[in-house]
Amino acid sequence: MNCFMCKGSLENKNTTFMVELDKCIIIIKNVPSQVCKQCGEVSYSDSVAKQLEKLVNSVRNAITEITIINYTEKVA
Repeated sequence: MNCFMCKGSLENKNTTFMVELDKCIIIIKNVPSQVCKQCGEVSYSDSVAKQLEKLVNSVRNAITEITIINYTEKVA
């Protein structure tokens, strides 16, 4: 598979995903990703993207300003 930005080759790596919602920053570490060797663009499979959405929604109402969690296949 090639990068959709520059057509470079992709390699599987764990990365960190970050999103800012309202007044909260959510950081998810160790996310399975495809990273372009040439430009560094990060992409996710459909299943990983869906899981990221579930994880973000599960901590969305946290009272803290910053939430840091590890990626997991299961959401409690």
